[in-house]
Amino acid sequence: MRIGIIGAGGKAGSAIYREALGRGHDTTAIVRSRGRARGVLGSDVTILEKNGFELERADVDQFDALVNATGFIPPEAGKHVDLTRHLVSIADSGKPRLVFILGAGSLVAGDDRHPFIEDMRLEEDSDQWIAIPESQLDQLTLLEGVTDADWVGVSPQALFFDGPATKPVVGTDEIMMSADGSSHTSTGTMAVAILDELENPAHSRVRFTIGDE
Repeated sequence: MRIGIIGAGGKAGSAIYREALGRGHDTTAIVRSRGRARGVLGSDVTILEKNGFELERADVDQFDALVNATGFIPPEAGKHVDLTRHLVSIADSGKPRLVFILGAGSLVAGDDRHPFIEDMRLEEDSDQWIAIPESQLDQLTLLEGVTDADWVGVSPQALFFDGPATKPVVGTDEIMMSADGSSHTSTGTMAVAILDELENPAHSRVRFTIGDE
């Protein structure tokens, strides 16, 4: 499978890149800086040096799957939606398959199944970063109206951190607890889950969530 990963130099993107490469897929890092990507992924990394907004249909037609692992800082959080809209616009109905890493804010929590983003807004200093999960919620809303592209969204659990893989636990839209009693997803677990989904598709035009075992 030919897989392109936008933002392959970041914490999530680099884990997905390594997992895809380790499974024998023809994997390309789509990054803004060739030098930085080589520093993170090694000198033999296959690179397409563009940011996501510069991609054209001719760039993405070569891939069977395109994973968007791009992250933006809070003042630029709205770019999550803008980039999603752009990627959908340059994808054909069936190729490449688009994978979007979404935030946990769009999940539901508690017996009353309230939006988890409400809990996030109550956290200390949330005003400094809440724009990111809010924009990722807008991302999902946008995607739910898309019927002319093959997409899937994947949300981590409450804490998304850089770490090795565990066995992925798959959910639909709920906050889940791992064996240690907290809600979290490592980048390694996310990478395994995304490659599992690409190799054996189980979701289409929906969002699902992944937690650590």
